[in-house]
Amino acid sequence: MSPDVDLTVPLPGRHRLREKLLSLDSRLFEFAAEQHWPGGEPVLPRLSRSANHGVLWFATAAAMAASRTPRARRAAVRGVASLALASLTINTLGKRSVRRPRPVLDPVPLVRQLKRQPITTSFPSGHAASAAAFATGVALESPGWGLAVAPVAFSVAMSRVYTGVHFPSDVLAGAALGAGAAFAVRGLVPTRAQLGPPPRPRADVPALPDGEGLVLVANTAAGSAERVRALQGLLPGVEIVECEPEDVRAELEKAAARARVLGVCGGDGTVNAGAEVALRHGLPLAVLPGGTLNHFSYDLGVEGARDLAEALTRGEAVRVDVGRFTSGEGRGVFLNTLSLGVYPELVRVRERWSPRIGGWPAGVLAALRVLNADRHPLQAEVGGRTHPLWLLFAGNGTYHRMGLTPGRRLDLADGLLDVRVVHGGRRPALRLLAAAIAGPLTRSPVHAAEQVARLRLDGVAPGTLLAYDGEVVEVSGQVTVDKMPQALTVYRPAPLT
Repeated sequence: MSPDVDLTVPLPGRHRLREKLLSLDSRLFEFAAEQHWPGGEPVLPRLSRSANHGVLWFATAAAMAASRTPRARRAAVRGVASLALASLTINTLGKRSVRRPRPVLDPVPLVRQLKRQPITTSFPSGHAASAAAFATGVALESPGWGLAVAPVAFSVAMSRVYTGVHFPSDVLAGAALGAGAAFAVRGLVPTRAQLGPPPRPRADVPALPDGEGLVLVANTAAGSAERVRALQGLLPGVEIVECEPEDVRAELEKAAARARVLGVCGGDGTVNAGAEVALRHGLPLAVLPGGTLNHFSYDLGVEGARDLAEALTRGEAVRVDVGRFTSGEGRGVFLNTLSLGVYPELVRVRERWSPRIGGWPAGVLAALRVLNADRHPLQAEVGGRTHPLWLLFAGNGTYHRMGLTPGRRLDLADGLLDVRVVHGGRRPALRLLAAAIAGPLTRSPVHAAEQVARLRLDGVAPGTLLAYDGEVVEVSGQVTVDKMPQALTVYRPAPLT
């Protein structure tokens, strides 16, 4: 593949603009070589080498992901994706489209020069493209992390001029290409801020500038002490009640009697209990994510103490739907999902074995036991006909990018149940896998999906398990699932506009 532009060969005729630009570039390179950069000699060459093949950025992404915050993980993934696109563009188009020799190293002090000089053409700088792509991608998802990464990215880009392997224009072109790659990735996969929940329906709630009036009940088993302390540091007036799992509901009832706003921190079951108490007492709910997945709070846009403090300080809240089920005398509400079939069976087996062998081994054992069972865990009558089912899933609101497991919801007040069914038959593992692959489809030989406002199942066998927001109960006979539209008021920060 021949280059579109060859800077190694003078063009015939007079090309003053090109000659002036190349001359200016060379003078800037020589000027940079003559300067003494404080602290540069021991740092910049090493930093430049560490960025070879993207090693520095992959390590940075791993460190960000290890922070265990969802925003940091998304920022790390977006940074790596942006870097990959920039590198692909540089290697397939950039280096092959412009042939330009590397700078002459004579003006560059020997102590600055790299031990191994690159052999590819000079324009554009791949290191600058990767640095800009990663930093821009991170910043688009998380401005805070972007601010932390930006100085390192800038130093890597400048190190390429400092060590004498690139002209300044190579670095500028590479940085522009890298930033463009990050925005291209955002165009293909929008950031969470772009896909935030709709701003309506808004709710009138009290603003609590210092947190006074908020009573927050925290489940100590969720390991949420650090998040609770972070919220208290931002809102010193908040009252914190920490308790064991078996005391959560009782403490929520006590808190509701004296609170202007009821707060809760814990996993899905804890948040579910907080929502049920808030509904009964007519209180707005403040959710601080403290569990493992935190689907509800993340879909709200509350990912940590700072988000919740911002919403409470400004008095920002929305009304959301609440799912509801009834079966005989039993009833309950759910904020995330309800399921019958394989999953509740798996949870029961896992909970039985986890105290003896640990959570992960118990989960594997439970999956093997359930998938090797010779009977369908759910027999339900729909439309007068009995159907064997491996799984019935009902989501509180429409889930996107979902197979068998929930993705995310863009609207928490759409009035719909997202119902997914895996039909009965032989080889449940293959059927569940096929349903996961066919997740975006509304119909497949093993899988069906509908969005409805109400669902009724008849003929449910006694002792059938139903799981909702991490809790498991037994149901039988008729099971009805519906929605309470916009029933719960929840604090969340206003989406970016």
